[in-house]
Formats: sequence, structure tokens, C-alpha cells
Amino acid sequence: MDNSSAHDGSAEETLEEINKKTGRNMPQAIATAVILIAIIVACLAISMDVFMVLLIVFMILALWELRVDFAIAGMHIPVIMLWICSTVTLLATYYSPWHVSAMAVCVMLSMVLVALSATANFSFGDRLSMEIEHKLAQTNAGARLESSFNHGTANAQHSRLTSVAVSLFTVLYIPLLASFIALSLTFHGHAVAHAIMIVFLPALSDTGGLFAGAWFGKHKLSPRISPKKSVEGLIGSILFAMAGAFVIFACTYPTLWASRWWVPIIAGVLIGVVGTFGDLCASMLKRDIGIKDMGHLLRGHGGVMDRVDSILLTAPFMMALLYVTGL
Repeated sequence: MDNSSAHDGSAEETLEEINKKTGRNMPQAIATAVILIAIIVACLAISMDVFMVLLIVFMILALWELRVDFAIAGMHIPVIMLWICSTVTLLATYYSPWHVSAMAVCVMLSMVLVALSATANFSFGDRLSMEIEHKLAQTNAGARLESSFNHGTANAQHSRLTSVAVSLFTVLYIPLLASFIALSLTFHGHAVAHAIMIVFLPALSDTGGLFAGAWFGKHKLSPRISPKKSVEGLIGSILFAMAGAFVIFACTYPTLWASRWWVPIIAGVLIGVVGTFGDLCASMLKRDIGIKDMGHLLRGHGGVMDRVDSILLTAPFMMALLYVTGL
């Protein structure tokens, strides 16, 4: 009995140490990751149309998270108009025969409509207030004090011009970048492989960076923006993304090794560097607003935006690489 209790205590201490090093609840994070992988793979196995629906759902959830986060800082974005414009943009990009033109026109129209809508302030009743209170309850006082928008109250308001600027930033951050994911599914006849590379390789890179940084990280990458990021973590991100790219390349393009062996290497470096930059941008945004996580929907990961920030930023680079190399 004593041996069993000692073993349980040792296991709990080990788990606590892992959670402390990674900054996450690892059992929850692993369980959430397994569920997300199963959902994405199932959608890809059913059809690309179902995957597009999943992409739109994630985008809608991400936009709502940003609505709440910006509201904490007293800024307003027209989330309903963003939902409509973003959905139309993604569908037009994928289903239109003129994919790039449709994407460009929809993004420009979205910027106009969203900018106009940002001058009005529609109420969501108690729902938004409840979300803000919940977010503030989960945020420590230190993060709030470091915020650039620390006015001593959660009800601070900014000018309409600020709301317009933040709304336009949101259009460029989510629907525009997400459109490159949809665009990558439209060429060279390897839609499933493209989707897997653009969605899973950044996630694999994040995993490599997390563990390499937790166990080997000694040289801080950007201590002011993200204290846990390290040079060793960046190297781990690049190596994990590169290894994943080689596996997908071997399964999808077995006859192109002789002429395209260098593509996974470039993909790994691109995803590792750009994905880490995307994480730092999201960390800077969270620090500026004064929050710890973008949301709380994904247990062990934070919010949807916490999971997709690197995916969004790497999407245009990966799309361009796949298109230029003919893969």
C-alpha cells in the first residue's frame, strides 16, 4: 500500500513538473488534440465540402473570441458582418472558377462593409457581458496591469475610428489568411495533402517547439513578448515541421523525390519560423489587451485563436510554396 501511494505521489509530481515546464495542462491538451485531429481527419475523409464547413465553423468561433477580447479593451468589431463576409469570402474562394479574383474582390468588399458596420454598435444583450466577465475572472491582475488599454475599468470605450481600424485588422487577420487555406485546395489535384500540410504541420511545429523549449530552452527568443519562447524551441519547431513534411511528401509524391527533395526542408523552415512569428504576434496582441488566452473553448490549449494563429500566418507561405513547386 505504501509503495503504491509513493508511486502515485511520484507520478503526480512528474505530471505537475511537465505541466509547469510546458505551461499547459498536458492531459487536457493531449485529449483535446486527439479529438481535434479525429474531427479534421473525418471531415477530410468524408469530402472537401465538409472540410470547408469545418473551416468556416472554426473561423466563426475565432471571430467571436476576438469580439470578446477587443471588447475587454473597449473596442468594437461588427462580428455579425464579419461572420457573413468571411463565410462568403471562403465559399467564393473555393467554389468560384476564378479563385484568386473571387478572393480579392470578396476581401475588398468585406473591408468596405466591415468598416461601415464598425461605426455602429450592436448589442448582444447579456451574452457579451457574461463572456467579458468570465474572461476577466480568468486573467491575472499582472496581465491587466501590463495592458496598453489599462484604464482601471473594463468598460473603457474608444473612438469609432479605432473600432474601424481594429475591424479592418480583423478582416486581414482571419478571413484573408483563412482564404489561403481554401485557395490551396483548388490546384494540382492534391487537396487532401495540401489541407494536411497547412493544418497539421504548424500544429506539429508548435508541439516540437513546446517540448524542445520546455526541456532544452535556455536562450530566450523574445522574453518581453513571450517569456517561454526560446531559440531551442524554434529549432525544435523547424525540425518537427521538416520531419512531418518529409513523411507527407513521401506518402503523396513518391515519384518526385529526385527533383523535389528540397521542398520539405524549405517547408519545415518556413513553418517553423513563420509559425513562431505568428505565435509571437498573438502573444503581443494578448499582452497588449491584457489577457492570458484568446478563449477557453479548447481545454489545455486556450481558445480557437490560440490554436490557429500559426496556421493562419503560415497558410499563404505554404500555399505559395505548393503552387510554385507544382505539388
